[in-house]
Amino acid sequence: MADNLTPQQRSFTMSCIRSKDTAPELTIRKLVHARGMRFRKHRYGLPGRPDLVFAASKVAVFVDGDFWHGWRFPAWRGKLGAYWKDKISRNRQRDQKNFRALRRTGWLVIRIWEHDVERDAELCVDRIEQAVRSRANSCSRNH
Repeated sequence: MADNLTPQQRSFTMSCIRSKDTAPELTIRKLVHARGMRFRKHRYGLPGRPDLVFAASKVAVFVDGDFWHGWRFPAWRGKLGAYWKDKISRNRQRDQKNFRALRRTGWLVIRIWEHDVERDAELCVDRIEQAVRSRANSCSRNH
């Protein structure tokens, strides 16, 4: 499918899209904070720089956009031009690599999709809270 914008228009449009502090991410952060959980944002040194990091319990949370991270990508990849197929495929490969690297070093990785935040953000935060609290409890029992 051909792009209906000029390269300059497409460049401008894409430059306006945020990679951090997206609306779904801000929603999750606000709700997590309201429940009294404290976290770090985009922590350098961790693979993929997770959106929320709970260091004490070793829980890393990614809030991923459906398009950019390819939710159900095989179902709609055929509708994209070569550039976008390659771009999203590379994003998905990078996400998997970062996920594996975090898991190898003992982190629990939670992936929250944009559509899940839109459908029920509180349920997404329930998942995060349960993971953080259960891992914090297991860490305190081991010490």
